[in-house]
Amino acid sequence: MSEPVERSIPLYLRLYENSTLRKVVLLVVLALVWEGYARALNNPLLFPTLSATIGALVAGIESGELLAYTLTLLLEGYVLGLLFAALLTAFASVSKIGADLLEMLTSMFNPLPSIALLPLALIWFGLGNGSVIFVLVHAVLWSVALNTHAGFRALSPTLRMVGQNYGLSAAGFITKILIPGAFPSILTGLKVGWAFAWRTLIAAELVFGVSSGSGGIGWYIFEHKNQLLIPQVFAGLLTVILFGLFVEHVIFRTIENRTVRRWGMQI
Repeated sequence: MSEPVERSIPLYLRLYENSTLRKVVLLVVLALVWEGYARALNNPLLFPTLSATIGALVAGIESGELLAYTLTLLLEGYVLGLLFAALLTAFASVSKIGADLLEMLTSMFNPLPSIALLPLALIWFGLGNGSVIFVLVHAVLWSVALNTHAGFRALSPTLRMVGQNYGLSAAGFITKILIPGAFPSILTGLKVGWAFAWRTLIAAELVFGVSSGSGGIGWYIFEHKNQLLIPQVFAGLLTVILFGLFVEHVIFRTIENRTVRRWGMQI
C-alpha cells in the first residue's frame, strides 16, 4: 500500500494567499499609477506627483502642522463619545425606560449629520476645541450605543444561563459573559463610530479653521489650497487616507484577531 504523497504548495500560490501582501501590491500599483499619470500630465497645480506629495507630507509632519492637533481632538472626542455611549447602554440594559430612551434618541439623532450641529456648537461653546469635541461626541455616541445594545440583546440565552449557573456577580456577568458575547457588535460600533468621528473631524476643521484661523488637517488643506500649494493639499488628503488605513488594518485588526477571531466568533 503506497503512502500518501504530500504536495508542496507552489510559492506563487502561498504568496497569493497572503492577504497583507496582496494589499501591499495593490498599494504599490496605485502609487505607480499616481506617479505615472502626474508625470504624464505635467501640471503640478492640477495633479502633483506622488513624490512631491510625500515630500510635503514629511515636511508637514516634521513641522507639526499635520496630525498633532487633529489626533488630540480625535482622541478626546472619541473617548468622551465612548464614555457617554457606555453610560447610555448600561441604562438601556437594566431598564425598559432606558431601552426606550436609547431607541428614541438614536432614531432622532443618529440620522442627523454631526457637521450640521457645528454652527450651534460654535454658538454654545465658542471658537474653541469644545465645539469640535461636541460634534465628535455626537458622531461617536449613537452608532456605538446602538450596536452595543443590539449585541447585548442578541446574546444567546444559553450564555446567560451559564453565567447564572456559575453564580457570577453582576460585574462578573458583565465582564465575562455579556461583553465577550456581544463583542462582535461592540467592535462594529467602535469601527463605525471611528469612521464617523474621523470624517466629521476633518470637515469640522475646515469650517472651524476658517472661523478661528487654526486647526489641524482640515485647516492645513484649506490654507494651502488658497495659497495654490497643491502638493500640500494632496499631502493633507494622503494623511487622512494613510491614518485611516493604519487604524483599520493595524489597530482594529489587532483587536479583532485577539478577541473575536481567537474566540471563534468570526472566521
